[in-house]
Amino acid sequence: MSNSSTELKLKGSWNETKGKLKQKWGFLTDDDLAVQEGRYDEVVGKIQKKTGESKETIISYIQSI
Repeated sequence: MSNSSTELKLKGSWNETKGKLKQKWGFLTDDDLAVQEGRYDEVVGKIQKKTGESKETIISYIQSI
């Protein structure tokens, strides 16, 4: 995944985004959604692994929030 596709343009705070991700995929935990130094690509990878969704679908959903 290239850096440009993982540099998510968040419309709100990450805490708000985490809440909406947990609403959509209720089994995600705070640990799954922990971001270190803006490394959103790792979070997308964790979500992908747990949900089976494509990276593009996850990124698109996050950007639509």
